[in-house]
Amino acid sequence: MASVLQIPYREARDGIWGEQTSTLNWCEELKDYNITSYCAEFVNSITNSMFIWLGIRGIRDCIRYRHRPVFIVAFIGYIVVGLGSIAFHTTLKYSMQLADELPMIYATCIIGHATFSYGKSPAVSNLVGVGLFSLGLLITVVYHVTKEPVFHQVSFATLTCAVVFRSMYDMEWQLRPALQIRSPDRANAIMSQMWRMCLSGIALFLVGFFIWNLDNIFCYYLRTWRNVLLLPWAMVLEGHAWWHIFTGLAYYFIAWRMWLHTCLEGKENDFTLQWKSALTSIPRVLPVTSAEAINGSVYKGRLD
Repeated sequence: MASVLQIPYREARDGIWGEQTSTLNWCEELKDYNITSYCAEFVNSITNSMFIWLGIRGIRDCIRYRHRPVFIVAFIGYIVVGLGSIAFHTTLKYSMQLADELPMIYATCIIGHATFSYGKSPAVSNLVGVGLFSLGLLITVVYHVTKEPVFHQVSFATLTCAVVFRSMYDMEWQLRPALQIRSPDRANAIMSQMWRMCLSGIALFLVGFFIWNLDNIFCYYLRTWRNVLLLPWAMVLEGHAWWHIFTGLAYYFIAWRMWLHTCLEGKENDFTLQWKSALTSIPRVLPVTSAEAINGSVYKGRLD
C-alpha cells in the first residue's frame, strides 16, 4: 500500500491533448498522462526547465557584459530548443515533435556560424551563413518528408561534431600560439582550463546519451521498478529526463565558444572564465572587475 511518501500514478490516463500523433514516444509509462491530464510526459517536460534557466542567464550576461550579438542569438536558440521539447512531451503531437527536434539543428547552425565565420571577411561570413541556412533548410525538408528520427539524430550529431572539432582546432592552432606570445606566463593555464571545460561538456553529453540508451533498452524493467517505488522516487529512473538535464548543459559549449572568442580577440586580461568544475559551478565569461566583485578574487585562467 502506498504511503504519504509514495504517491501512485493516476489510474485514468485521459489527456486534454487527445491521441498521440508523434512518431516517437518515450519510456515514462506504458500509458501517457500518468501524473496529470494536462501533460502527456510530465517528468520529460519539467526537466527542460534547465534550458530556460541557463538560456536566460546566458542572454543576461551577454547583454550586461557586451559579448558578441551572435551569442545572444545562440542562447535564444537554446531556449527555443527547451520550449519545443516541453511542447512535444506535453502533447505528443507531430507538429510539436518538429518544434522540439528541428530547433536543435538551427541552434547548432547558429553557433556553427560563430565558429566557422570567426576572423573571416564580411563576404565570407555571409557565405558561411547562407550555407548553414541552406543546410538547415535541407535537413528540415528531408526530415519532414522521411519522418526518420535516425536521420535527425545523425544530422544533429554531425553538425555538433563539426563545431566542436573546429573549435578544438582554433584552440590549438590559433589561440595557443597567440597566448604564448601575448601572455606566456598564463598561456598553459588558460589552455588547460579551456580544455577541461571542453572535455567536461563532451563528458556530460555522453553520460546523458548513455543513460537515455539504458532507458530505451531496459524500459520494461524500469517501468516495473517505478511502479514499485511510486512517486516522487520513481522520477529518478526516468532516463530520457536525465538526457534533458545533461544535454541542457550544452550551455557549456556556448560558454566555451564565447570564452574562446574572447581570448582569440586578445581580451584574456580583461575578461575571465568564472568556472571551477562541472560538478560545482556553471561557466560564465565575466569582465575581471565583475568577477572580483562576485568572488573577491580573479581566476584569470588559473587552475584554482
